[in-house]
Amino acid sequence: MNSIGTLFRITLFGSSHGTCIGCVIDGIPPGTVIDEVAMAKDLALRKPITGIGTPRKEEDKIEILSGVIGGRASGNPLTIVIRNANTDSSTYETFRDIPRPGHADFTALSKYGADVDIRGGGQFSGRMTAAIVAAGTIAKEILKRIGIRTGAYSQAIGNICDEEERKLDDILKIRSVNHARAADAALGERMREEILTIASEGDSIGGVIKCVCENLPVGVGEPFFDTLEGEISKMIFSIPGVKGVEFGAGFAAALMRGSVHNDAFATHGKEKRIVTITNNAGGILGGISNGMPLEMRVCIKPTASIGKTQRSVSIAKKRRMRLHIHGRHDPCIVPRAVPVVEAAVAITLVDLCMRGRFISGK
Repeated sequence: MNSIGTLFRITLFGSSHGTCIGCVIDGIPPGTVIDEVAMAKDLALRKPITGIGTPRKEEDKIEILSGVIGGRASGNPLTIVIRNANTDSSTYETFRDIPRPGHADFTALSKYGADVDIRGGGQFSGRMTAAIVAAGTIAKEILKRIGIRTGAYSQAIGNICDEEERKLDDILKIRSVNHARAADAALGERMREEILTIASEGDSIGGVIKCVCENLPVGVGEPFFDTLEGEISKMIFSIPGVKGVEFGAGFAAALMRGSVHNDAFATHGKEKRIVTITNNAGGILGGISNGMPLEMRVCIKPTASIGKTQRSVSIAKKRRMRLHIHGRHDPCIVPRAVPVVEAAVAITLVDLCMRGRFISGK
């Protein structure tokens, strides 16, 4: 299925080297501002940067075909189209017989057969995430109704890691002015240099994206099968290259004692709002938001396409082969995935907030 969500639902269509990509969004409350300028700014964060990104340059111009009247949502499904122009499909037919290590070529051919669109990775391509970013801009506008804000940044690329706790205002301000999409300009430059070094060796590298959400009310999410972290994780794992998600202390909790990991309760401010002193739970208890900031990290694997010769097999001849991949590829997709993670979280939060009646669909 290419759809996700219940009350706020998006459906993706298109492919990397097809005519276009896009999405249909159901459930946008009528009257919601549809800000195409804001969409363009979010999509600009996803575009490749010379040297540390693919040479493929797409305009990523938004075309809205339905669901908007006078710059506001009409209540009908909203259709977004983003045209593909700068495509080069000449090298991809080889991969029908010799699948690329780390790519979905083998599984796509096995599942869909010889007619699958393998050009540029087809529907498995990171190109599809441009539509998610556009939908995320709308989701963030809806979240503003109840004061919810989200922000993501590159916390680590390779061994270069940002160990500081970052404020959301700083995340949103600083990441837009450094190529690595880091929350610290100096670290961003070190990350950029690391990517350039790896690229010069014909290799690739991965990293970690951190996402923070503020002002999420208590009670978002459901126990067991529709938990807040479960629904977010499902959406996040749709992003190509994601191999892990953790909330709060995450896997570090395995090394902690309960007396350390448990977040003690306290009251804060004149209104005596109930808070926790620490946030090892990442803002979620029992699958439901507890009013603390939602904090999560996303592991992004190294880009599968690299300049080194790799081992594969010929599917037809059933024998080992050597494969050297030519083409235009990112040595690190982490910076470009930052706005995608942010958008994915926002989309999920809108759906869950609507289901929990924190946001009206009218």
